[in-house]
Amino acid sequence: MAEHIDILLVEDSSDDAAFFLHALEEQKVPAPVKIARDGAAALTQIFGKGDPESAVPILRPKVIVLDLKLPKVSGIEVLRRLKKNPHTKKIPVAVLSSSQEKSDLTECYELGVNSYVVKPMDFDYYGKLVRSIAHYWVKSNRAPD
Repeated sequence: MAEHIDILLVEDSSDDAAFFLHALEEQKVPAPVKIARDGAAALTQIFGKGDPESAVPILRPKVIVLDLKLPKVSGIEVLRRLKKNPHTKKIPVAVLSSSQEKSDLTECYELGVNSYVVKPMDFDYYGKLVRSIAHYWVKSNRAPD
């Protein structure tokens, strides 16, 4: 049986991960978060040693907040594997990236991303954005099992 958590944050930047966690705390959003520091770690946390194309997940977050520019396995490749697997394709994935490249945006939506948000530079706005992401995907959204 899969472990259920609220948010899997896939973020290689320690500063950005700390900002995300601080924003949740500051905005008083009680949402358990696990962090993966690269794409390979994210896939391992979700699938264990199983094949990402067919394995039943061992971790089932309510939402995966995914950076795109990751070491080892890119965020786009993580998204591709998640959406290709019949057991994980319905897990919501929200990209939170500094990339404003049209090709990244287009490819993510073609792969089935649920949301694509560009990281703001303003910390106050970033906090509000994180709160909005958490409230919507963790508290308001209803996803199939």
